Amino acid sequence: MATVELTFSALPAHVRTARLVATAIARRTGVEESLLDEVRLAVGEACSRAVEVHRAHCPGEPIRIELRDDSGRFEVTVSDHAPSDEIKPEQPLDLGMLSDSFMSGFGIAVIEGLADDVEVFPGPKGTNIRMSWPAVNGA
Repeated sequence: MATVELTFSALPAHVRTARLVATAIARRTGVEESLLDEVRLAVGEACSRAVEVHRAHCPGEPIRIELRDDSGRFEVTVSDHAPSDEIKPEQPLDLGMLSDSFMSGFGIAVIEGLADDVEVFPGPKGTNIRMSWPAVNGA
């Protein structure tokens, strides 16, 4: 499957659309039915966080979601353009070392509990949250 990309403006109403698209693609890639609610909730949490920081820092910039199935995994990356001073760019965060200010309103603990694998890449030009679940490449 080719990578699917979705961009949307920083409006809370678009989070629902992102959740629906992610769930549909997860189902098509072969994510087990029992995990689809987790995909929907984790993507919704990451997108809600992105909408929140965009509305505060860069309301005119779009939020980007990349969905792909590689090596038997369904992977979703939610990217925002709001700067973060937590860590150097392109280094994954140790999720146990997040500061209270970064955790506040972020929901990363929820995302970590829902996704099989989570990596957070904050930087001065935005944050990427990569989540993945096991999948059997579907139709």
